[in-house]
Amino acid sequence: MEQLSPIQLFYKEKTILITGGSGFMGKVLIEKLLYSCSNLKRIYILMRSKHNKSAEIRINDMLKLPIFNRIKQVKPETLKKLVPLFGDLSLHNLGLSKEHEMILKTEVNILFHCAATLRLEASLRDAILINTVGTKNILTLAKEIVNLKAFIHLSTAFCHVDQQELSERIYDTSDNPNDIIKFVDWLKDNALSSITSKMIEPHPNTYTYSKRLAEELVAQEFPNLRCAIARPSIVTPAWSEPLPGWVDNLNGPVGLIVGAGKGIIRSMHCNGNYHAEINKYTCIQYYTKWSYAYYME
Repeated sequence: MEQLSPIQLFYKEKTILITGGSGFMGKVLIEKLLYSCSNLKRIYILMRSKHNKSAEIRINDMLKLPIFNRIKQVKPETLKKLVPLFGDLSLHNLGLSKEHEMILKTEVNILFHCAATLRLEASLRDAILINTVGTKNILTLAKEIVNLKAFIHLSTAFCHVDQQELSERIYDTSDNPNDIIKFVDWLKDNALSSITSKMIEPHPNTYTYSKRLAEELVAQEFPNLRCAIARPSIVTPAWSEPLPGWVDNLNGPVGLIVGAGKGIIRSMHCNGNYHAEINKYTCIQYYTKWSYAYYME
């Protein structure tokens, strides 16, 4: 019998809840967990209906992607452990039915909160609703999960733009997330739009600002909640797993990489003294080490 690693032992017979499972990082996380930690019990994916497609249809469509080919070839039985649940982070009680809410509260052991809007040009209302209110709502559920071992919040390395160097610690913010949530909910769109740039200073966009507030919400729950924050930088195509070069979007520098690889972009005007914070490896091992390390502490 194959000897299990400490990480595999941690996930053995565990039930996992993932938000944002249909996103780039979510897909990679799901595939890696099913492939390398196949002895887990179940993975629930909180997912909205979209484009007139139910959560079940969206999951089936997702599993047709090349990223899941090795699972289908080597461990197809593990796909049965994937269970979609209808939910919406912006809704009260996440829009869950009473039955599904009780299932999550009694069964889940590990919660990965990956859902977010990455649109840099999103309105402040939308960014706060999805990134900040969404985090607050999922934290409300997490605090009621009976056997929760770890809550992992996916943040970003760019949510503290006033820091020259980002350390593995929590940074204070002058804005109270709960006050901002109330303020944004109360103010009319045109008024909110006119003051957004001043409100979010020194942040260049609503994405990093709303994610910074979300970090504060998570930090407020520690140590009563077993939580950890992961801050990946710019994520580019996979280095080797689940297959070399895997990517499903053209966000950030990916469009430049694709253009250069195709020979379309042959030169680019830039400042050679600048360093891009790019993570060229998939972050899945970072995820699993976070949750395992925190549990052991």
